[in-house]
Amino acid sequence: MSPGVRHLNVLGEFKPFGLVAEALDGKPQDDSADKYDYFLFDSNVAREAGKSASTSGFGDHEIFIRGNRIIWTTGSRVYKRFTVASPVITACWCHLGDMGEALLCVLQADSLTVYNASGEVVTIPLPQSISSIWPLPFGLLLEQAAEGDFSHNIHFSSSILSSGACDTSHPRREIGHSPQSNFSCMSPFVNVLKGDTALLSSHLILKDPMEDPQFVYVEDRGKLTIMKGYNERTIWTSDQVPLMASYNKGKAQHSLWVAEVVNPTADEAMSSLPDVNPVGVQLKQFSFHRIWQGKGAHAAACKVFMAIDDDTTPIICFLLQGQKKLLSLRLQIYETNSDVLFDVKPDMSWSIPAVSAAPVVVTRPGVKVGLLPHTDIIVLAPENTLLLYSGKLCLCRYLLPSCLSRCRHLHNVEFSANVAVSHDVKIVGLADAVEGRVNIVISNGQMFRCALRQSPSSSLVKDCMEAMTEGMISSLYNHFLALLWGDNDVTYLSKANSSVDSEWVSFSSIMLQMCRRSTSISEKLPVSTCQSSWDFLVNSQFHQNYCKLSSFTGASSQDELESQAVECSRSVTEAKPTEDNIFYSELLVKSLDSLHAVYESLKLDNLRKLDLELLGVLLCKIAKFLGEECYLDHYVRDFPYLFNNLGMHNSSLSGRSPPNLFRWLENCLQHGFSSADTNDLPPLVCKEGSFAASRAKKIVSFYSLLFGAQQIGGNHPCGVCCNVAMGSYSTAEEHTVLAMVGEKFGLQQLDSLPPGVSLPLRHALDKCRESPPTDWPAAAYVLLGREDLALTRIEQPCKASVQEAQANENLIEMSTPYMLHLHPVTIPSVIFDSFGSENAKFEDADSTDGSVTDGMEHIFTSCIQLRYGRDLRLNEVRRLLSSARPVAIQTSVNPSASDQDLQQAQLWQLAQRTTALPIGRGAFTLATIHTLLTEAFTVPKLVLAGRLPAQQNATVNLDPNMRNIQELKSWPEFHNAVAAGLRLAPLQGKVSRTWIIYNKPKEPNAVHAGLLLALGLHGYLRDLSISDIYKYFSQDHESTTVGIMMGLAASYRGTMHPAISKVLYVHIPARHPSSFPELELPTLVQSAALMSVGLLFEGSAHPQTMQILLSEIGRRSGGDNVLEREGYAVSAGFSFGLVALGRGLDMLGFVETLLDRLFDYIGGKELHNERSYLLTPLTEEHNRGFGQMMDTAAFNVDVTAPGAIVALALMFLKTESEVILSRLSIPCTQFDLQYVRPDFIMLRVIARNMIMWSRVHPSKKWIESQVPEIVKIGVEGLREDVGNLMETDVEALVQAYINIVAGACISLGLKFAGTMDGNAQELLYEYAVYFLNEMKPVAATSGSNFPKGLADYVDRGTLEICLHLIVLSLSVVMAGSGHLQTLRLLKFLRGRNLADGHSNYGTQMTISLALGFLFLGGGMRTFSTSNSSIAALLITLYPSLPAGPNDNRCHLQAFRHLYVLATEARWIQTIDVDTGLPVYAPLEVTIKESENYSETSFCEITPCILPERSILKSVRVCGPRYWTQIINLVPEEKPWWTYGVKNDPFNSGTLYLKRKVGACSYVDDPIGCQSLLSRAMHKVFSMTNSRASSGDSAGNYISVDQLVSTFSSVPSLIAFAQLCRDPSWNSRYRPDVDFQEFCLQVLFECVSKDRPALLQVYLSLYTTMELMADLVMNNRDVLCDSVSVSSLKLALAYTQASLGGKLTNARGSVVQSIFIGSLRKRLEDLFKCSRHLRDDLHSYLKLGRWPADGSDGKRRSIILSWYLQWFGVPSPSAVEKAVKKVNAKSVSSSSLVPLLRLLLPSTHISALSEIGRLLCSS
Repeated sequence: MSPGVRHLNVLGEFKPFGLVAEALDGKPQDDSADKYDYFLFDSNVAREAGKSASTSGFGDHEIFIRGNRIIWTTGSRVYKRFTVASPVITACWCHLGDMGEALLCVLQADSLTVYNASGEVVTIPLPQSISSIWPLPFGLLLEQAAEGDFSHNIHFSSSILSSGACDTSHPRREIGHSPQSNFSCMSPFVNVLKGDTALLSSHLILKDPMEDPQFVYVEDRGKLTIMKGYNERTIWTSDQVPLMASYNKGKAQHSLWVAEVVNPTADEAMSSLPDVNPVGVQLKQFSFHRIWQGKGAHAAACKVFMAIDDDTTPIICFLLQGQKKLLSLRLQIYETNSDVLFDVKPDMSWSIPAVSAAPVVVTRPGVKVGLLPHTDIIVLAPENTLLLYSGKLCLCRYLLPSCLSRCRHLHNVEFSANVAVSHDVKIVGLADAVEGRVNIVISNGQMFRCALRQSPSSSLVKDCMEAMTEGMISSLYNHFLALLWGDNDVTYLSKANSSVDSEWVSFSSIMLQMCRRSTSISEKLPVSTCQSSWDFLVNSQFHQNYCKLSSFTGASSQDELESQAVECSRSVTEAKPTEDNIFYSELLVKSLDSLHAVYESLKLDNLRKLDLELLGVLLCKIAKFLGEECYLDHYVRDFPYLFNNLGMHNSSLSGRSPPNLFRWLENCLQHGFSSADTNDLPPLVCKEGSFAASRAKKIVSFYSLLFGAQQIGGNHPCGVCCNVAMGSYSTAEEHTVLAMVGEKFGLQQLDSLPPGVSLPLRHALDKCRESPPTDWPAAAYVLLGREDLALTRIEQPCKASVQEAQANENLIEMSTPYMLHLHPVTIPSVIFDSFGSENAKFEDADSTDGSVTDGMEHIFTSCIQLRYGRDLRLNEVRRLLSSARPVAIQTSVNPSASDQDLQQAQLWQLAQRTTALPIGRGAFTLATIHTLLTEAFTVPKLVLAGRLPAQQNATVNLDPNMRNIQELKSWPEFHNAVAAGLRLAPLQGKVSRTWIIYNKPKEPNAVHAGLLLALGLHGYLRDLSISDIYKYFSQDHESTTVGIMMGLAASYRGTMHPAISKVLYVHIPARHPSSFPELELPTLVQSAALMSVGLLFEGSAHPQTMQILLSEIGRRSGGDNVLEREGYAVSAGFSFGLVALGRGLDMLGFVETLLDRLFDYIGGKELHNERSYLLTPLTEEHNRGFGQMMDTAAFNVDVTAPGAIVALALMFLKTESEVILSRLSIPCTQFDLQYVRPDFIMLRVIARNMIMWSRVHPSKKWIESQVPEIVKIGVEGLREDVGNLMETDVEALVQAYINIVAGACISLGLKFAGTMDGNAQELLYEYAVYFLNEMKPVAATSGSNFPKGLADYVDRGTLEICLHLIVLSLSVVMAGSGHLQTLRLLKFLRGRNLADGHSNYGTQMTISLALGFLFLGGGMRTFSTSNSSIAALLITLYPSLPAGPNDNRCHLQAFRHLYVLATEARWIQTIDVDTGLPVYAPLEVTIKESENYSETSFCEITPCILPERSILKSVRVCGPRYWTQIINLVPEEKPWWTYGVKNDPFNSGTLYLKRKVGACSYVDDPIGCQSLLSRAMHKVFSMTNSRASSGDSAGNYISVDQLVSTFSSVPSLIAFAQLCRDPSWNSRYRPDVDFQEFCLQVLFECVSKDRPALLQVYLSLYTTMELMADLVMNNRDVLCDSVSVSSLKLALAYTQASLGGKLTNARGSVVQSIFIGSLRKRLEDLFKCSRHLRDDLHSYLKLGRWPADGSDGKRRSIILSWYLQWFGVPSPSAVEKAVKKVNAKSVSSSSLVPLLRLLLPSTHISALSEIGRLLCSS
């Protein structure tokens, strides 16, 4: 058969689009105007660019090179431009390193530049001798220039070599991976540097852009030698298989090489590289092994490429233009266990006459042969004809269209006025082949882009050809391919624009033509003569056909003819007269088997019913020709209305039973996987590596897993391969879901399955939906309908594997198009929502300006609003903490002079409160905003003025003559800036060094100092360089120095950073060496430096630092203000405690000396002048006149004791040390009480409880146990006769009692910090009210057993301080909770102080701080109880309150901000995944067992704060309205997860939820009254029905769609509900009230059970049954196939499996079994109503005959087909065999049915009864 003739599809005239881009850029043309280069490539080469390929016209990308400029274009637009330093020699794409994407490698004279698709650059210096680059699968091959040009081309600069071969102008950047530390072998550049050229290789390999190129070796006789002196010039490499082609000009020969990675022995390494010491170095060398060489070529091949032979063997083609031929080599590939071997056999080559050739993808697009695409060859023959080859088989000839003159330009840019093409044009060249497109060059020099018509565009033809490719041996398929492309009357592909329908017509005619050929051959019957097999083969028709085909190939080798004859002799049998008949019969049988697999697969796609019918008609004809009665019967049963009377009357030549996929699925459902007959599966479905019939393959694998198959590797026992996504599974349903994800079988594919087939898979999804495993990919959760879990999985910055990342890319495929809401527009926590912004605009009762920025305007976010509901407590806290507005002063309307003095006095008292507010405001707004790096930071004003409401809000300022306003405001301004800086969220939006410097003022001030401290507490000061730090210190500004020191220490906390420690020690003059110049530093700066040292060395137990700090506790301050020395000692004590934090028992031996010194500092009743302690030599060396704090020989314990006590408390924190406890005693005698100061007793109580941490218990009994007996007795008898006690003794007892109780309360606050413990809260609240009542009765106390009359023996100030410390401890316990009772108490105390005139800065600071703690971070943060957190809290709560804003005598006020280090963001909010809005949700929180309570579960409503990580075991979303999620945790003594950490199970505080259909959110429906779904549905449906019957459309009612949209966000349900209430739909279906009622009931079922996908299943099954009833009862001409009956049968099998326990689900069957049962009953009733069914059945069983033609015959045929499918009646031949067996047994009529049941087990008993009746009647 001669090759067919096809027309080229000319896309337009081609010119490189880079020229167009240059013209559009308007760039002047330089000297190299004519020198440009370009190449085209497919969009799949670069993945990122491939995403934009859809915008290009043909998917071709172009790299255009001119000079040093590169333009990358996609279609007709510029994608990227690159400009390099020097002119480009060449460029190519190559895969380097372990990256999946290809990199663009650009070779220049002295360097190689590597770009990835996103534009990242790496520049690698090279010797100038590199002349070309070639891509290989594992790296880039660099070829050096010829030897003669080598010496003068090497121009290295030592600077480049010494920099590690890295271009300094283009710094290296990592492209997705890290460089390796050791190179694989010796760098080639080392030898160049030495001047040793003997070892230089002619080729180098660059494996990774971060490594140096490596030598290339040649394997010669088993030895490796460096590739030098071979004179092999590379002419081609493959980037898919490791092959290289080269040409040796001296020998005039071509060679083919295989590249290998080898691990040589040490001896080989030494022999090849004498300068290398291989010991300890892992050598990996790249070698080339020659597998073929061909001589006789006087010039190198101008083109080399790979293609695929007609038997799917790779071939390598050399275009020898001088000899005008294309030499092809067959490549033999052998796969072993560990390697892939390549070989070329001498006799496996042939030549084709050609002047040009190119590889194209035409006949089998998308098909892969291993890693290679199935590539054909387009050849320009010497006579200027264009031929298409598949291997050596010539398929067709291409012609140019006659209308070339009218072709447009490819890019619509005119280069010349008109394009005139003469009619006698000839093709003279081919170029730029990409996929199925190629450029043809015609005789006048023009170039046209042409598309070769790919085969096929019809999906049905494509599926059929793919199946035939995989299901037939190559000789049969090649014969079919020759018929398809050959010169025949068929119009298939003859025109470039042939339609899809014509493709199928052509394909069908080819198949029928094979039938006719077989028939004509069988009719000839030549005379049988005695001849040899070879003679018969030479004389056969096949040989004649082959000669016709091979005449176009130019092949004349007798060996090739022999090999082809031997290959085809397998189809020859001994029946000599019908050899070709058998060949064609085998071809047709294989075609039938292959196409039958496609047919069965198409049954599983509802959307391809038309394709199924077309294929069924064709298969019916083939089966009839082959005499396959069973196959014919199979197709007629499915589509009886498509065929005439095709009864074969028992003329079957074969008893083969066709594979029946539905039967296999049904057997799986009924009896399990092991009982299903694999003969019912088409062989192609079970074939490994087959891509044909992929849908059937997937469904079979899913059913196999679901019904008991065990996966072995990638295969199932039935032989079906299946990809399973990453994730754990414990049930068959979970395994099936993972397989669906692995096979990218999503909801859209599930919807296109027949309803019965989809039900078991929907069952698996439904069962896993409730609580799927937590390690599944996001795509699996989307498939389940759990978008909440999917979004959580996506947003987790987890260390996902490559497979999981790929699975998550398939989210769109998993989801149906109308359900793709995976990325909701979540409302960020820093943006106001509508109701939040309204509440944010608050004003004081009579304020004139409500727009003043107070630093809290951002606090009203949607989540925080949700936390506190509709109450106004946030507004109230904002009002209480606002310091940016003048404060109201109550005065008379007509003021006098004395009133002005009164105003100033009031204003001064209010100023005390206002200056204390920023400390609390910092806690309130902690970490609640994200700054923009382009904005300056704003600090709210600190306003000390007042306003007079009685005088129209006139403003009154403090009199500067009476007060120093600036001095008063200096430290409050610092705190105000700290509060403003603390608003920044830590480490979420990275604050850069540039931003910090940008906000630095020209002159230092307290505002920037406070900002530095705030940034340091959040960890941002790590970005500052040492020079920046030095500039800050050089300003010599007190508050700036304090802020930067503490900020740096907090940022580098616990790191012992040497540079920072040096900076801090500079500010401790006592530690300066003797030679150091004397510095005068304020005491508070020194105190801040001491505390900073403790933070920097926290937990290190650094001995030298501890010695230094211990000495500083007892050292007198060197500053001018000797009153601040107690603060200095306390700072040293805290610092010492931080360094030794909780490590007291770890330092045995070393700790004794420290303890003795500390207890001496604490003091006691013993006399200490009997012992003297000398300083250590280290201390003495640095002692420069600052004597220890001694009064004569004893320590001044009034100064040293507080620091020493807190040092002991932190050092032995939670150690439960009885020894320390006994030495740190509470005074228990009258003498001891006189000896120890009462405030020190409070510190001792706190310290004892911190040491004995586990004994702290929230009970009144425990607090009373802290009080010594003498104190308890004395206090209890205050109202009795106290004559035996002196007044001073009573005062001492009361002072001790008050301080002990306050100390115990502070201990409770520390122990239960942030826990919101109810017992601790009640206890602390009770004691606070008790102290309050002692000062002035304000409330009735429940407890009457408290001692009374304390205020008579103690001053009001002491009681106030203790009261406020207890209240502050209460706020620490309730931190972040916004507890209303505590808030009311704080408001009362705040107002009471001013009213009583006892306003004091210290107490006001305590109230402010307590308010901030109570609403810590707006209620989103709380405190931790880890060791470091307790230390930070103790520093903040230190029970020595300042007297004024500038009082730093006993405790530096800046330390009060260190609570930030104790905070944790344990906040969790829940987001509705469908709406993106925060919602309420109940959580069940489980905490582990402790010494105080057993394992406990309790309920929280989100948004809420979770318990600490050390006790948290699990969090479960509970309640009926949201799908359950469970997060199981292992309690660990670790801090809470910080923002963005990889393993955070709470996704930085956000939990996505999915609301169940049929429930409203708790915001819309707090008490659940709207969720009475059934009642509401029933009411609406009844109203809808009554309206439909009466036709009334008016009235106020709730419509169906409104109700459904209330309960469900699923678009399909809402759209269907809208359709239900559409008047046009109602009028159309008004006669059928049942159908309307059914639709509403189905809608209710789907909404109430949250199964929206079943809407389609119910409607499909119902409408199918209605159509069947119409045809039977009303005799309507409805063309209804029986595939729907098979689907209904599967649905029935599913319900039986569910009821029988084979498929279990806690939520029950996914469809109502009653509904399926009713469908079954109705169908069987229809069979009983059909009058002719029994006669038609008897005729069919006896004669194999279907009812006669005509409309009535068609209707009867359809009903008969339903009956046969429903009852499983076998083909007539099978029935006939069974009847014969029964007749042979001669059984009685009563035993017929049981015997038939044994012979026909899959047939229903009703059908067996009919067969029995037929048998009896005959």
